[in-house]
Amino acid sequence: MTFETITDINRLNADQLPLGYHVARDRGWSHLCIVAKSDTWYRDPSVFALFDRLDDGDFFDQFDDVVFYGAGMAGYAAAAFSVVAPGAVVIAVQPQATLDPRVAGWDPRFPHMWRTSFTDRYGFAPNMIEGAAAVFVIYDPEQNLDAMHAALFVRPHVTLLPCRNLGRDIGQSLVEMRILPSVLAAAATRSFDERLFRIFYRARRNYRPYLENLFRKLTADGRIYLAALLSRNAAIRLNSPEFRSRSAQLEQDLAVAGLRLPAPHVNK
Repeated sequence: MTFETITDINRLNADQLPLGYHVARDRGWSHLCIVAKSDTWYRDPSVFALFDRLDDGDFFDQFDDVVFYGAGMAGYAAAAFSVVAPGAVVIAVQPQATLDPRVAGWDPRFPHMWRTSFTDRYGFAPNMIEGAAAVFVIYDPEQNLDAMHAALFVRPHVTLLPCRNLGRDIGQSLVEMRILPSVLAAAATRSFDERLFRIFYRARRNYRPYLENLFRKLTADGRIYLAALLSRNAAIRLNSPEFRSRSAQLEQDLAVAGLRLPAPHVNK
């Protein structure tokens, strides 16, 4: 069960088919996708009615394992509507817990949603996950507002998966690192956990946007020695002219300060 948007489907998939469809098709699984045309957080009576019918008809009971997935706005929906499928696994990437200004008035990013009710049916997402078997919230703790929403989901069966320095669009990053299908497949077979995610997430070592974010963070913090190590490592492993140039400049700066990097050692 995936929640996706037309914008993301067109942007991230060359064949303009939902991500969940590809994961399910390749494994012979069933897939249901709710596609949003705009930023509505799926707060629509027709969506409520659909999940009411699925719940009343015991639709999800016919499946041994159910996964709810979404990112951002869709991450909120994946958590909120998972209430109709007790025992499901929820993968929520950068989800909002609610946009009710009385609860999340500290989040100024979506003022057009402040008049939308998040207090009626399927409203406060952290309350809707109580029947889930396991919930995994993936977020970047450097993004303060995302981290504050993530904190509202904390429950005994919720695992927070912080991805520091990954940025503002983790869903896209997981797709570009080519690990999101593996995450969803593992969740569907009940083998997904924090340890397995960290194995998948090692792909960030070859993901240039992550390395760029980390480099900027190190230089902004004045940690030039570590920035030089990162630049040299990335230059060698990725054969990157940009990082090679940065490495050369930083090593010169360190030499002026009487410092030298150790001999390079790269695990490819």
